[in-house]
Amino acid sequence: MQYLSQTLNRAQRAVRCTPFQPKLFETMSWQSVSLLEIAGTAGVNQQYTQRPLAELSAENALLWLIQVGVLRREVDGQGLTDSFRLTPLGRQLVTQGQNWQPPAWRERIQNALTRRLRLRT
Repeated sequence: MQYLSQTLNRAQRAVRCTPFQPKLFETMSWQSVSLLEIAGTAGVNQQYTQRPLAELSAENALLWLIQVGVLRREVDGQGLTDSFRLTPLGRQLVTQGQNWQPPAWRERIQNALTRRLRLRT
């Protein structure tokens, strides 16, 4: 699937600015991951985060990645679950060798503004 360059740039920037490690995205490429596996010390133990995240912080970061199109929430027979999985865009970022370098301060500011104001840049 072809994505606009601004869509790819926004998704890459969002992924780089999250508190999550590459292992989380690699795992999500083949299975769904529960919020409880990401939040707290479980996330550190699984190498999904560098430091423990509060459940609300982890969920907010995951919801932002849903909004930029990198993740989707897993659905079962009873509705939405607390598990997340990569979208085709997210898979593309992982398979193309997403740049896992820490973001520059300018990227952090741009991501924060985009997230707060819901800009389409």
